[in-house]
Amino acid sequence: MTIHIGRRTIIGAATIALLAGIALTGPAAAGQDKIKLRMSTPASATDFRSQGLATTFAEGVSGFATYEPHYNDSLFKQGTELVAIARGNLEMSITSAQELAKLIPEWSIFTAGYLMRDPAHQRAVFEGDIGKEMYQLVEDKLGVKLLSVMYFGTRQLNLRGDKVINTPEDMAGIKLRMPGTDAWQFLGRALGANPTPMAFTEVYTGLQTGTIDGQDNPLPTNKDRKFYEVTDQIVLTSHLVDMNFLAFSKTVWDGLTPEQQQTVQDSAQRASLEISETILANEAEIVEFFKAEGLKVYTPDVDAFRSRAQKMYLESDFSKDWPEGLLERINAAK
Repeated sequence: MTIHIGRRTIIGAATIALLAGIALTGPAAAGQDKIKLRMSTPASATDFRSQGLATTFAEGVSGFATYEPHYNDSLFKQGTELVAIARGNLEMSITSAQELAKLIPEWSIFTAGYLMRDPAHQRAVFEGDIGKEMYQLVEDKLGVKLLSVMYFGTRQLNLRGDKVINTPEDMAGIKLRMPGTDAWQFLGRALGANPTPMAFTEVYTGLQTGTIDGQDNPLPTNKDRKFYEVTDQIVLTSHLVDMNFLAFSKTVWDGLTPEQQQTVQDSAQRASLEISETILANEAEIVEFFKAEGLKVYTPDVDAFRSRAQKMYLESDFSKDWPEGLLERINAAK
């Protein structure tokens, strides 16, 4: 049997093939060409920060980027992420003022105990001119872009044993786990403790075995990491209105279109605000949870802690690196 193929048939077949090619190389290729944004964090997948970024931020940038989180220090160790970003080995991390101060001394002012009054004051500082100036400093010196600030909770003392802590003097001899940077270690001493450096992922075991006597973190973190299982009390010193920053590769940022940059910025801002509000609401409810677990929760002489801490900071080398007039501007921010 002879099959006759006419000109129209050939054109039609070519058109179908062309459309098929478009179908295969259009959306599929777009998915393959998406930018991969790897996030390295010591936090767990159930941490409020992790959850907020994995939903709000990831969904916001999904049109052109794939958000790929790596939890529990599984990609880079805590404290090494900023250098990894600066070297082009990582796209994103959640960083702290303490980590930034290790690389940029001017940032040490934000590590000082009892500096921020509350979450609203924190946001006013970093969403105004002060934030713009300090963010630019990070960008210029590290090649790292800070997208947004998020409230991480107010840090409290979480201790083993039943010794009542009322003043900094009561903290003498207590091995308090603090991250290994100079800024964190100084804060531990300002609280009257014997600060002991330890990786965050080792804290539970350290408390369980008695290698350390306590740790300090916001209450939601204490609950998420189940530190209440291996401690006996929470002392509400409220010594640091803690903050985190969403750090982003400047190299990746510069490769985005203006529209994509705006989407990344807006998504980071929305996620950070949602995370902050979630943590703030959770803190208000969580004290009763710890009491139900058998922990003693109480407030010491906070004025005594504040007085000691502020005096030590102003007399330290840290304050020598603080930009002139910045403390007054922070205090005046509303």
